[in-house]
Amino acid sequence: MDFSLRVNRKQIATNSTPYRDQQFQYISSLRTRFQRQGLPIISVDSKKRELIGNFKNPGAKWDRAPLLVNDHDFRSDASGVGISYGIYDTPNNRGTICLGVSHDTPAFAAHSVATWWKREGSRHYGRAPQLLVLADSGGSNSCTSWAWKTEIQTRLCNAFGLTLTMAHYPTGASKWNPIEHRLFSEISKNWAAEPLVSYEKMLNFIRTTRTKNGLVVTAYLDRTHYPTGLKPDSQLISSLRLKPSKTLPQWNYTIAPNL
Repeated sequence: MDFSLRVNRKQIATNSTPYRDQQFQYISSLRTRFQRQGLPIISVDSKKRELIGNFKNPGAKWDRAPLLVNDHDFRSDASGVGISYGIYDTPNNRGTICLGVSHDTPAFAAHSVATWWKREGSRHYGRAPQLLVLADSGGSNSCTSWAWKTEIQTRLCNAFGLTLTMAHYPTGASKWNPIEHRLFSEISKNWAAEPLVSYEKMLNFIRTTRTKNGLVVTAYLDRTHYPTGLKPDSQLISSLRLKPSKTLPQWNYTIAPNL
């Protein structure tokens, strides 16, 4: 009678917007244009914060006996936290994780993208003048965050002479962000059921993540402390070379370097 054990499936969008399809079509046209011109395209996001220590990690693995872990996930029992900010290079199927140890802030997110460009992106794309960034509409790279925009202006656009085109997925549509199903899901599979007892172990699992389609992942540890609650002053905001798009400007804009 076609009965079997089944789990709930997240398919129903509860935060739908009437502009959802229009934004998806706009993102598709942006990706096509950048690909034709051989310009870099990255998908960015923060992965779930992980406690460093002998804590249960979801999933299962082949073994002769189960690993014994703490019976509760108390932050006080952890030696630290691991905050993974990911950059997924869609044309080259390459992932980069910046592993932070403090807080997921706009400064951390922008520094992670700048680290990727300095160590990975510029090596693959040379002196490309433009960069397309696909991101969720919330979190440390929120479309409403002035701190995200000013940090990108300073750390990426001004530092490397890059013009950054930003496109945010609508609220409730983050699962369509390529990094979610092409990078983060593969990392989670690789460390399934493995307690992340140290930063070294966490980095090793990230760096050894591979797929049959040729995914390669690099990772860097960022021990900088990023304080929360910082807001840019009005002078910094006014210095932004930000140009909103004519199409859904709340989600799409360009930031050019200050000359």
